[in-house]
Amino acid sequence: MDFKIDTKDTFTVISPIYATINAKLADELQNTCDQTRQNGSNNFIIDLSQVTSAEKDGIDGLIALHEHCYSNNESLVFTGTSPDLVKILKDEEADTLLNIAPKMIEAVDIISMEILERDLLGEE
Repeated sequence: MDFKIDTKDTFTVISPIYATINAKLADELQNTCDQTRQNGSNNFIIDLSQVTSAEKDGIDGLIALHEHCYSNNESLVFTGTSPDLVKILKDEEADTLLNIAPKMIEAVDIISMEILERDLLGEE
């Protein structure tokens, strides 16, 4: 699977170069996040700007990835969602289960706020 990966100081941007999210792509995203964790990055932005559709099993995989990240005190935000993809996510009621930001700058803000929140709660 082809992904563009851009590692920043506090997060990693992973951009799949595919039109459809399916179970295989969701599994590869999970594997890519696992590999990135080994290099010390625990916060992820998944840029879906190339994605125009999604299959149910792919959406289920994204939800599982989201739950895995948050259960391990990590952040995960999806961004770059096309109107068609947003409609599919809403139809599957996944829009309320995933952290979705309309633009990259908003995804970065969410990650930054969650890191700050974890730091503040860790000090108490």
